[in-house]
Amino acid sequence: MTETQKNPLAESFNALSLIRFAFPSMVMMLFMGLYTIVDTIFVARFVDTNALSSINIVCPVINLIVGLGTMLATGGSAVVAKKMGNGNTEEARSNFTLIVVAGAVIGLLITAAGLLFLDEIIWGLGASEILFPYCRDYLTIQFIFAAFNMMQVLYQNLFVTAGKPTLGLVLAVLAGIANIVFDYVFIVLLQMGIKGAAIGTGIGYMIPSIIGTIFFLMKRSELHFCKPDMDASVLLKSCSNGVSELVSQCSTAVTTFLFNITMMKLLGEDGVAAITVLIYSQFFLTTLYIGFSMGTAPVVSYNYGSGNVKQLKKTVRICFSFIAGISIFVFLFSLLGGESIAKVFAEDNRNVFEITKNGFTIFSFSFLFSGCNIFSSALFTALSNGKASATISFLRTFGFITVFLLALPRFLEVMGVWLAVPLAELFTLMLTAYLICRHRKQYHYF
Repeated sequence: MTETQKNPLAESFNALSLIRFAFPSMVMMLFMGLYTIVDTIFVARFVDTNALSSINIVCPVINLIVGLGTMLATGGSAVVAKKMGNGNTEEARSNFTLIVVAGAVIGLLITAAGLLFLDEIIWGLGASEILFPYCRDYLTIQFIFAAFNMMQVLYQNLFVTAGKPTLGLVLAVLAGIANIVFDYVFIVLLQMGIKGAAIGTGIGYMIPSIIGTIFFLMKRSELHFCKPDMDASVLLKSCSNGVSELVSQCSTAVTTFLFNITMMKLLGEDGVAAITVLIYSQFFLTTLYIGFSMGTAPVVSYNYGSGNVKQLKKTVRICFSFIAGISIFVFLFSLLGGESIAKVFAEDNRNVFEITKNGFTIFSFSFLFSGCNIFSSALFTALSNGKASATISFLRTFGFITVFLLALPRFLEVMGVWLAVPLAELFTLMLTAYLICRHRKQYHYF
């Protein structure tokens, strides 16, 4: 059997087979989004609104951990997939092992630093005297599980690169189910409050991390662990390729902070609770875009690395067509289902429910534009153009949104808050179209 026959990325994909290949990653991300949002639902319904607000206060730290893991994962996946496409399988395995080891070490360093400076971090994030105990309980446990968080993010991407997206899906489903079950046990039955939510999430991190490590140790795929060459340039290349994902997460951390401050000023604690619901709902609904981009990126990298221009063009054309269709679906789901989503979180708090419902009416339009922006950023990462990818991610998650968030509420108050994200996505889409056209002759994807 030849190298090409052995590697699933070398398949001549059509629309159906490409979507089928990416489908496990999409479902995997949906389950990841589910067990991320489950914490907030259980906390909102079975603890109190202060606990819900506290999760949003410490959310920037979680964004940073996930951002570092995603940077290594997506950037490293592009490096590994390209070398596999070039036929350098042994070097790809060595690079893969080094990337995973680096992720584990970074996770352990985050745990040590986080626990050492825990109180200072919480105060720095703007916690009040009332919210501080909740934040401390939740963040302590999140720091303890930081290495597992890093590992599960790495494996989500690298399972696809190894041609095993279904395994990633199965593990994500198991992790999601475990988190829901343990949230119910710890929060509802054992009355552990916000600590229970953090422990349930941590167990969700552990499942794909441990099983994924065992799988790659057993050498049952073309991509598996080996003795790595300590090549710092591989890590630098991975980080530069995937820096857009770190930029995106860090930007989300900053804008979350700005959203909290703005809504606290305009509507008080109910406003913070409402924006928390919108932020977590946005993450959940964009998982379809992220999962599809994650699932197709290794195919793009492989065909780019192997010089198969015809298949590269076909793949990119299919991807943009699918993203356009799914964007309309997510937009309509959000617009028509916003009231139901608000009710899940705030059925017992009429004020929070009304604020959230009204926000969805405007916020939903962002989903028409964000899918293309997310995929385009992933496309440039897969093509090893970290600069273009980072530009898109930076502007959609920080640059434009920060400008609109600081300016619009001064004149439009709460309406300005809801408009900030849709306008940021729209302006980013204009830049994305320019970058796609500018680089088409370089990469030949059109």
